[in-house]
Amino acid sequence: QLELVESGGGLVQPGGSLRLSCAAFGFTPGSYAIGWFRQAPGKEREGVSCISPSGGNTDYADSVKGRFTISRDNAKNVVYLQMNSLKPEDTAVYYCAGREGYYSDYEWMATFPLKSYEYENWGQGTQVTVSS
Repeated sequence: QLELVESGGGLVQPGGSLRLSCAAFGFTPGSYAIGWFRQAPGKEREGVSCISPSGGNTDYADSVKGRFTISRDNAKNVVYLQMNSLKPEDTAVYYCAGREGYYSDYEWMATFPLKSYEYENWGQGTQVTVSS
């Protein structure tokens, strides 16, 4: 059974930092991709960042480039999202999503990994609130 569990959300002041974690259970190391998405009240879910099965390739939404960094530890089956210089508009529920079965990063790069329809498994979400 495939399961994703997020953690690390919370309340932070503008300009602060948080690190989100996504623990992947049942996924085969090196064969799955992870995307981070967020959804604010009254808004559509949007792709924030994604990482290839090897961890060697990443992508970011324009709104977070230069502030957020995605990484993964395949030995631990955990993906991280380091969020710096947080802004009130970053407030949302953050979800990690996963898709198994990639044979290589090249296969991943042929998809649209910041689009929610590319993913089959979703975590329960963690709230991030940026406020003074």
